[in-house]
Amino acid sequence: MNRHTLFRLTLAAAAVASAFQSHAQTVKPEDTPKPEAKAPAKEIQKVEIKGSTEAYDPRRDDTASKIVITNEEILRYGDTSVNDVLKRVPGVTVGGAAGRGGGEIRMRGLGSGYTQILLNGERAPAGFSIDSLSPDVIERIEVLRAASAEFSTQSIAGTINIVLKKAIKTQQREIKVGAGKSHEQFTPNVSLQMSDKMGKMSYSLGANFYRGIFERSSPVVETFVDAGGVLRSQRNTQQIDHANPEGFNLSPRLNWTLENGDTLTSQTFVNLNKFIGSADADIDTPVGLPPRYQIRDEDFSNHNFFARTDLNWVHKLSGGGKLDTKIGINGLRNTGTWHQFGYNQNVLQRDATVLSKTTEKGFSTTGKYSSPLIPNHALAMGWDGGINWREDSRIERDVDLPGSSPENTDEGYEAKVSRMALYAQDEWNITPRWSMYVGLRWEGLFTESEGNTFDKVKQNNSVWSPIAQTLYKLPNSKDQLRLALTRTYKAPQASSLIPRRFTSTNNSQTDPDRRGNPDLKPELASGIDASYEHYWAENALFSVAASMRRINGYTRPGVFLENGRWVLTPMNDGHATTRSIELETKFPLSAIMKDAPSLDLRASANRNWSKVDSVPGPDNRLDQQVPFSATLGADYKTKDGKLSLGGSYAFKTGGYVQTTVQQSTYQTVRRDLDVYALWKFNPKLQLRVAASNLLAQEFVADYAYADVSGVQRRTTIFPGYVTTRVTLEMRY
Repeated sequence: MNRHTLFRLTLAAAAVASAFQSHAQTVKPEDTPKPEAKAPAKEIQKVEIKGSTEAYDPRRDDTASKIVITNEEILRYGDTSVNDVLKRVPGVTVGGAAGRGGGEIRMRGLGSGYTQILLNGERAPAGFSIDSLSPDVIERIEVLRAASAEFSTQSIAGTINIVLKKAIKTQQREIKVGAGKSHEQFTPNVSLQMSDKMGKMSYSLGANFYRGIFERSSPVVETFVDAGGVLRSQRNTQQIDHANPEGFNLSPRLNWTLENGDTLTSQTFVNLNKFIGSADADIDTPVGLPPRYQIRDEDFSNHNFFARTDLNWVHKLSGGGKLDTKIGINGLRNTGTWHQFGYNQNVLQRDATVLSKTTEKGFSTTGKYSSPLIPNHALAMGWDGGINWREDSRIERDVDLPGSSPENTDEGYEAKVSRMALYAQDEWNITPRWSMYVGLRWEGLFTESEGNTFDKVKQNNSVWSPIAQTLYKLPNSKDQLRLALTRTYKAPQASSLIPRRFTSTNNSQTDPDRRGNPDLKPELASGIDASYEHYWAENALFSVAASMRRINGYTRPGVFLENGRWVLTPMNDGHATTRSIELETKFPLSAIMKDAPSLDLRASANRNWSKVDSVPGPDNRLDQQVPFSATLGADYKTKDGKLSLGGSYAFKTGGYVQTTVQQSTYQTVRRDLDVYALWKFNPKLQLRVAASNLLAQEFVADYAYADVSGVQRRTTIFPGYVTTRVTLEMRY
């Protein structure tokens, strides 16, 4: 399938849209037949189920603030990665260049551990990429702006919980076959969804396979301007990357209902992916001295395996109580091989092979006891614990060439990370319009690591997190107010604590060696969230929210010169403050226009501010925070439901950030314009056509280091291209 074929399919779907005009059809709960009406039993049951579902909205009715992204919204654009789904969610931004993958997921413009990403309520191990998770295996995505005692409070900016698909009561068989194409890559994929119920046992199985082929250019310009403003050095790097990524997701689930009403559930998730490719870099030096290696070539391969399996038992107690317990095991294995070549004046002066291997295995257990014994209260208490063992090794072998300095190293370490948390929470309906949530969580982290190149490192940290949230529904209106007070934290990753050194090829202030810091401490934050929500029609919402966090023990990257080489290491450095304002609205056009077509509209805008006390200047934003982001979207459906069309625009600003007195970064704005068309031929066959990154925007990232001698700068350019995807979806 070539690019022209894909484009014609998109035009065909758009042309069909113009042939249909429709009016919104809304079935309201009050219009449903009453039980005594003489309607067919089947119709009565169908309408009642729909009405009860619409009556409860977690966004509107839960005391704890939560946004739920449904499975329909997740699959709407036929995305092949979770990152592409999340970039359209209000208040969430994704870093990096469009279409390149691997961008960091951020809430309130903050990443780097400030935003907590969970998989079925648990943190995924280091080394597992959420971006490799297929949207086809996801049931819903929960976005929590304020912390909850039930989940880890390592969520200064907020929490995104990705919930995998569960067994359903009706039989389902679905196969999707699709492909995406842009100027630089081709990505076919196929997925399978199966579910059924047999007596007291039900099951579901989700599987997805994707493969990619790409060739990308990423030009780099490095300059040094002295204190007098004279250009002393300029290096232009032309780099071409070739790769063949492949991935496979498998998520089987079994559910049993026991004789006493208890349920037993087994859920497993398996993710395999590999990345094989090469990178060729040719460095031209029009000004100044050339680098040590003027040509760098690299062949690499990386294989990653991650698996987790859980067994969940829900036991009903007398008096309406419930005990929900879960035990799980997980494992990760990552192996990589890099063969690196360095040339000077077309003479081979470096021939190095690097082998890396990481294995991790772990055990986890969670439990929750809930009791309805006190009227208007939902009391619950529980635990959340686990232990992970990690082994990491890196072997480098250099060929002894004339004029070279071979570096043959054998590095390895072992680490154990234990965690334990206890919590209690209560949701209290004080009045029919006023509810209160209070929770207290104690969480302890215990890290031990030991390697052949550093002394044993031990660090124990614990945090008490009191949490309070309240919801008040204003009388005689559909308006409501929310307020939350939280204490959260950001724990350093085990790799950030290990004083192991990773060397760079052409070492400089803008391309330094990297090393962990065993003295790194957690960042602690006190926060407040407030919001006003106005529900002015069916499925119509307007909300405004504000928040603030005061962070102690802020962690920043520090760069310094050591034994003739530049080294980057994380370090605690004072305090920081972050503030946000969020606006969101969504509504059907019928809410403001009589006899309007079935068109749903949505929009959001987010403004973020932050300040690091130890860094002077106007651009000292925390963690390269995104100052402003916005989304716009529209979805249209014909009266007969056979054709759906929609579009989405996501925008986020960039700009300069002063990370330390000497260091600064810059990123261009990012604009993502996506469209889709879904044609339902019949209930069992449909075609989805989508196009993303229609603006084909170029993305520029810049890093600078300034001192008394001048400014060293490194600028990387990522070209942007339109990607078109076609997916055929079949049910049987």
